[in-house]
Amino acid sequence: MTAIDIRPVDTDPIRIGVSSCVIGEEVRWNGGHSRQRYLTDMLGRLVEYVPVCPEVEVGMGVPRPTVRLVREGDELRMIDPKNEVDWTSSMQRLSRTRSSELADEGLHGFVLKKDSPTCGVFRVRIYTDSGVERNGQGLFATALIQRMPHLPVEEEGRLNDARIRENFVERVFAYRRLNDLFRPRWTLGDVVAFHTREKLLLRAHDERGYRELGRLVANSKNVPRAAFADDYADRFMAIMRRPATVAKHANVLQHMLAFLRWADDDVGRAEMHDAIADYRAGLVPLVVPVTLVQHLARRHDQQILLDSSYLSPHPKELMLRNHV
Repeated sequence: MTAIDIRPVDTDPIRIGVSSCVIGEEVRWNGGHSRQRYLTDMLGRLVEYVPVCPEVEVGMGVPRPTVRLVREGDELRMIDPKNEVDWTSSMQRLSRTRSSELADEGLHGFVLKKDSPTCGVFRVRIYTDSGVERNGQGLFATALIQRMPHLPVEEEGRLNDARIRENFVERVFAYRRLNDLFRPRWTLGDVVAFHTREKLLLRAHDERGYRELGRLVANSKNVPRAAFADDYADRFMAIMRRPATVAKHANVLQHMLAFLRWADDDVGRAEMHDAIADYRAGLVPLVVPVTLVQHLARRHDQQILLDSSYLSPHPKELMLRNHV
């Protein structure tokens, strides 16, 4: 179980930490950058970035010799092989300090540079006596994730995948809502209202996890406040990390359609059934049936559906559901 940051309701913009190079800052080893255009041209219009470059902050300079992760026995070292300089202790110290500072920045997500020996999250190269392994994680990334285990973290390269991109941004906005829930003086009534709004979105990711979380809420009166908040946050963000699928989305949409079964609107329900079938078949993106069910919910005054975060988990300007 891990502790959740409990802070006041955040009225500031969504804040996302980033490796400085992925938003165009020329801080890479060769003096260049690795600008990710979705971050700068689309998401950057709606969020505030907090840039970090561990290599520069630890004093390596720009340009600089490349470094790599090297396994020496049971230890993982970060080495400049050209000059035979060991940066491990300095980088570990900087990573711990910087991660603690960032924990007080009110971040809602973090995008890190793939393959980096400091910032890479997945499959970073580790050099060994017997060859190269692709199972490492950068030193800064490890410290960041350990310090803020609920924080949505992704690599910039993986954001080129539409489903991974949508999942990351969805988690960022869900994490913001979660932080807003567990403000000082939160009540169990606040939790029940929050869980009701989030339940369809949770079901699109993990039906079993959603039901287990519901049982936790039902038993919340018997759990100390801090322990409940920790457990709920752990489970909530774990569910959101699990990928939503076409089948799961279609099941949620069918469930939403059931709220309209008494409405005198056979044509609307038939159109919705067709839209869900087309989505299952890959003929239309998710935005089509979601927009239609939203229209029907408004027409028939189904406020419980209109209040659901499933219908608008992130700003429509990002057009994320146009591609999944």
